[in-house]
Amino acid sequence: MEFWFSEMHTPHVKLSIRVDRQLYSGKSEFQRIDVFDSPEFGRFLTLDGYMMLTEKDEFIYHEMITHVPMAVHPHVEKVLVIGAGDGGVIRELVQYQDLQHIDMVEIDPLVVEVCKKYLPKTACRLEDPRLTIHYEDGLKFIRSRQEEYDLIIVDSTDPFGPGEGLFTREFYGNCYKALKEDGILINQHESPFYPGTQHAAASTSHGRICLRPGFIVRVISPAAWGWLGTSLWPRADAVRTVRRSTRATRRPTRPAGWTTGYGARRPTRRSPRSPSRGKPTSNVRPGSIRP
Repeated sequence: MEFWFSEMHTPHVKLSIRVDRQLYSGKSEFQRIDVFDSPEFGRFLTLDGYMMLTEKDEFIYHEMITHVPMAVHPHVEKVLVIGAGDGGVIRELVQYQDLQHIDMVEIDPLVVEVCKKYLPKTACRLEDPRLTIHYEDGLKFIRSRQEEYDLIIVDSTDPFGPGEGLFTREFYGNCYKALKEDGILINQHESPFYPGTQHAAASTSHGRICLRPGFIVRVISPAAWGWLGTSLWPRADAVRTVRRSTRATRRPTRPAGWTTGYGARRPTRRSPRSPSRGKPTSNVRPGSIRP
């Protein structure tokens, strides 16, 4: 008998993956956690029945959500990561020797424990001495922070269960206040290709909060399982820094699928022109994707 894991993206789109066996199934006070093994994608993690990552292609998403803002910002020393209990973002961040401190806020300790045991290739750097893990609600944690972080990475689940509060105007406003003058926020907001997702809601919230000139960059990371979208949002005062760093900083990273970024400057009082769309930053052939 064959077993398949299926996830509905829309009423007309369903993605399925063949399962060899179930390695773990448990329920914390926040959500159900499952780990499966598959012949094509290796081990994969689901929360409340939704796919979070697979061993084969998780690097695509984690590299893009981490290395793009690190390449844009000229000097990141302190980072806040909200979510990311699987450890993939931390694995990428600790490669930067200039980083002095990372705060990771994960609401569910069981997610971290399960990933350490069953996904060791992803959760392999959670013991780094620069990392402090806070097991609490990211929405509450961010309220007390003021101009503290160079970079905030929101690697959250979709807006259901414990991740629901991370897609609100209040949360994005608190992130803005927690950033330094040249700080950057980047967040996961699902696929931009399927209507009715949180992508539109997140974009609307960004627009309401970013009141001064700035850039909003869309980073599209097509993993083999599905399409993921992230928004890179430098704080408004960082416009000149962003331009300078993108010209002067070239930190090489492994190509991770097709990546497309669009930069748009909001109109100022001196320059009432409409925002203009830039050209894609890069186009990598699909054949360059590697497990």
